[in-house]
Amino acid sequence: MNQIKYPSLYQINTRVWLTELSQNLGRPATLDDIPDSELDHLANLGIDWIWFLSVWTTGEKARKISAESPEWRHEFEQTLPDLSDKDIGGSGFAIADYQVNPNLGGDAALKRLREKLKSRGLKLMLDFVPNHMGPDHPWITSHPEYFVSGTEVNLAQTPQNYTRVKSSKGELILAYGRDPYFSGWADTVQLDYSNPATVNAMMKELVRISGHCDGLRCDMAMLMLPDVFERTWGRKAKSFWPESIKAVRDKHPQFCFLAEVYWDMEWTLQQLGFDYAYDKRLYDRLREGHVPFIRGHFHAAMDYQNKLARFIENHDEPRAAVTFGTDQHKSAAVITYLSPGMRFFHQGQLEGRTKRISPHLIRAPHEPLNAELQTFYASLLNVLKVTLLRSGVWKLLWCAPAWEGNGSYDSFIAFGWRGHEGEKLVVVVNYKPHSSQCYLQLPFTDLSGSIWTLQDLLSEASYDRDGDDLHEGGLYLDMKPWQYHVFEMKKLTVDAKGILL
Repeated sequence: MNQIKYPSLYQINTRVWLTELSQNLGRPATLDDIPDSELDHLANLGIDWIWFLSVWTTGEKARKISAESPEWRHEFEQTLPDLSDKDIGGSGFAIADYQVNPNLGGDAALKRLREKLKSRGLKLMLDFVPNHMGPDHPWITSHPEYFVSGTEVNLAQTPQNYTRVKSSKGELILAYGRDPYFSGWADTVQLDYSNPATVNAMMKELVRISGHCDGLRCDMAMLMLPDVFERTWGRKAKSFWPESIKAVRDKHPQFCFLAEVYWDMEWTLQQLGFDYAYDKRLYDRLREGHVPFIRGHFHAAMDYQNKLARFIENHDEPRAAVTFGTDQHKSAAVITYLSPGMRFFHQGQLEGRTKRISPHLIRAPHEPLNAELQTFYASLLNVLKVTLLRSGVWKLLWCAPAWEGNGSYDSFIAFGWRGHEGEKLVVVVNYKPHSSQCYLQLPFTDLSGSIWTLQDLLSEASYDRDGDDLHEGGLYLDMKPWQYHVFEMKKLTVDAKGILL
């Protein structure tokens, strides 16, 4: 069996899901209450990785800050018009303890869930938040030196980035966690990576956490890079990722690291040992709809593209059903998920949900399902089970004008896939709101002398084409706005008289 080169990941908002289960059960639900039928469903979708978001403990201080922030509360009310304080659990990224939240069943329940996933061939991914801790974390009392400290001047001049806290050493001024382009997150405190003791403590924490799961999605992973940290805080940071990743893989050689990363630093994180890095650039270009830029994105080297995690929504982004019109949504998904890399799906995406759920909330609104998108994603996920798309060889394809003066050929994005046994697949998308025509140049050298059937795996369309014509002129396409095809190419068998068998 060929190794899975391009796996799929499904992100679950754990606390929201358990709230829904609680409503059905009439009592608080834990990880033990996740129905086997739901896990079977995820496995049957062809998913490889399940990312359970926000299983770690968030403290009462962080929850209180979330509930009392006017800005955040306004956002929450846009999601839940009937918002109450019990719907606000505090950010899953304001971690008070890397132990599974007791309300979710604790570490023991997670261990049992992991075994259930494993029995279905599913791998478990969890969060690691290296940049900061929640204001309830015990290190603030026991090891305040692990955090970036400030002065009265800092607090007076930039109150959006500093706060007063109580510790074993009395009242201190500590920095909020932040990135260099925004104000601090008021429900966090910033870890100090210029302190070797902090680096060592976080490395030990990372190694310990790795025993609970098969992989970690590392929040804002670029903020720990020494040059980024120094630009943000004016302190020379110690190296963290290479040493920490090695320490984990010394114990768990197959462990997977996924980096949330921006600012075109994906390659940097890949070189430090990450298996995958967010491909936010492709997402942004799909939103903008400028086809030459999208196509140019796929010119990158394969050792880079193979280690990108590609998505059209996640918990940080607006819902795809809102960002894209329905037709563009589907064509963007075909481009995203039939390109190389990790295929990253988000809970609610497959049903066409429109309300983004903040990581501070533990309840989602009731929404009607989008039957058209549900049907589309069921077909797309079925296509992604094809071995060719999980372990084959991918290539970006070129389009030529259908006739002189017709510039609509530049509206197409197309890929070719070849399997290890010679299987052939062609993906083509007209990523424009108008009809477009082109001749698609196919990458296969063994087309001549045969008749080929092109069966669209996402529709009932099927075409027979002469291989000599395909080889010499390419595949002629005349496609409607936002239309897409995923053609499986198979050679037709003929008898001695040229009659199809």
